[in-house]
Amino acid sequence: MAAAAAAAAAAESATPLPRMRLGSQGLEVSAQGLGCMGMSFFYGQPKPEPDMIALIHHAIAAGVTLFDTSDAYGPHTNEILLGKGLRDEGVRKKVQIATKFGIRFEDGERLIQGDPAYARACCEASLKRLAVDFIDLYYLHRIDPTVPIELTIRELKKLVEEGKIKYIGLSEASASTIRRAHAVHPITAVQLEWSLWSRDGEIDIVPTCRELGIGIVAYSPLGRGFFSSGTKFVETLSDNDYRKTLPRFQTENLAKNEAVFERVSEIASRKGCTASQLALAWVHHRGSDVCAIPGTTKIENFDQNVGALAVKLTTGEIAELETCAAVEGERYIVGMSTWRNSDTPPLSSWKGE
Repeated sequence: MAAAAAAAAAAESATPLPRMRLGSQGLEVSAQGLGCMGMSFFYGQPKPEPDMIALIHHAIAAGVTLFDTSDAYGPHTNEILLGKGLRDEGVRKKVQIATKFGIRFEDGERLIQGDPAYARACCEASLKRLAVDFIDLYYLHRIDPTVPIELTIRELKKLVEEGKIKYIGLSEASASTIRRAHAVHPITAVQLEWSLWSRDGEIDIVPTCRELGIGIVAYSPLGRGFFSSGTKFVETLSDNDYRKTLPRFQTENLAKNEAVFERVSEIASRKGCTASQLALAWVHHRGSDVCAIPGTTKIENFDQNVGALAVKLTTGEIAELETCAAVEGERYIVGMSTWRNSDTPPLSSWKGE
């Protein structure tokens, strides 16, 4: 607990984070959130719980209000960790918890499920793990291509009416899926991977969200950590780190991607900031409706990420960054569920409708 107290005291002296409206239904969050996945899952071994709780407390003291998790992270252990980190008296009123459902694991296989009964069961389970009465923002983590999206959103609408969730979100959803879901109940936020080297959502997803008044949450805004130190960062990853399986981190793509990092670093040097701060600042400049949720497991990295909010970019600098950030390799391995394969059957084709 001493570490947590010291972290909180250090953060108290920092400039509070600005706040923003996420979507058009009234949700207000810090302009930068904290992605919690890497504390427990995907990126190597889970980190020590006391250290992660100290980081969560540090983030709260610094002004972060949006904390992002999922029942898939662990699975389940990340929600439990976050629940412990937010358990102190008075903290719940200061923060917004975003969690997700829709990804489950069975015999080592990753499955997508979004039927109404599963949605309800997942919500009830997440409430218990987080030890809260309601979830602020509840996402469908991935879209189940076998279930009409209307059926899933109808169940989430019931959970809103029951007070178990406040706002509904979608993650990695196509434009058509977003529109169909929004017609059943207002969608407050869409989460998508958005960074200097992940910009495919700008063509269709982002314009759709803005047309409908839906907020945008940018995950992996630092290229899953690549913009911290480029190839050197990749060399530090453990053998069981999920990122080692991704095309962009493969040997055949790293040389070109290292050149991208070097160009970003050159621009950052002129700006008097780090490459990761510059890359994160680029995301912050995407619009007042965008909230980035960089993840970290270290307080010093968290402080550096918060510092990106103070980096101001000119139109010319933004254009220069975008010109140099031509990445080699896809975001995910072939077959992974993303917005590109997230369309669902029409409701009219569903038995019983």
